[in-house]
Amino acid sequence: MKLNKPLLLSSLLLCSVGSQAEDAVKPWSTSAELGAIATSGNTKGTSITGKIDSKQELEKWSNEYAFAAFYKEDELTNAAGDKVTEKSAERFFVSGKGGYKLDADHAKLYVFGSYTDDTFGAYTKYALVSVGYGDRLYEDDSKTLEAEIGPGYYSGRTSDDITENGAMVRGAATLNWKLSDTADFKQTLSVEMGENNTRTGAESSVSAKINGKMQMKAAFLVMNDSDVPVGKKKTDTQTSLTLVYSF
Repeated sequence: MKLNKPLLLSSLLLCSVGSQAEDAVKPWSTSAELGAIATSGNTKGTSITGKIDSKQELEKWSNEYAFAAFYKEDELTNAAGDKVTEKSAERFFVSGKGGYKLDADHAKLYVFGSYTDDTFGAYTKYALVSVGYGDRLYEDDSKTLEAEIGPGYYSGRTSDDITENGAMVRGAATLNWKLSDTADFKQTLSVEMGENNTRTGAESSVSAKINGKMQMKAAFLVMNDSDVPVGKKKTDTQTSLTLVYSF
């Protein structure tokens, strides 16, 4: 069996249906972030991480799109004593979500789709589509907590070239906390429970404003698969420091 690539295209198409149906044009909210680290001396290497988030609020629809990438290469000494450059990480992620607003209190029905390409991961390809219900669970002057849950379908290819497909249940939550006029904390959590694997992702981040549109962001990302091929670790982590530009 082959990875069901049309799964992602279909879900992203569904996410855009609500936008095309609206006559009124509302502004987009977009942020782009980029970080790079180069080391020299006893250890030489380069790593680059980047992400783009876009949101659009229409009268009846709330749409979100994301793209993220991570690349890393190291300079090593081979058996012959020569210096060689070796790629050690290459990951791309894209997602789209369309939420149909049920009322003015943030309740919505949603369709979500995502696709991950991870050359060195336990799953080299991973796609899913999910539908469900989301709402705001808590809100005060500085904090909001939102959550969503629903059934879905996933298709993945493991590093030992085994393809998995099946039904799954996806749950996600986001906490936004305004620490001050210039600093914000954000915590995201997602759990995707399938027959063969449970995939969990969590990111903690703190952002501080540099000026009106520029921020500095420090983040810690954890990704876990409950069932992985022999020789692969279940948990991957990534610590990053990036500049974020919002427009």
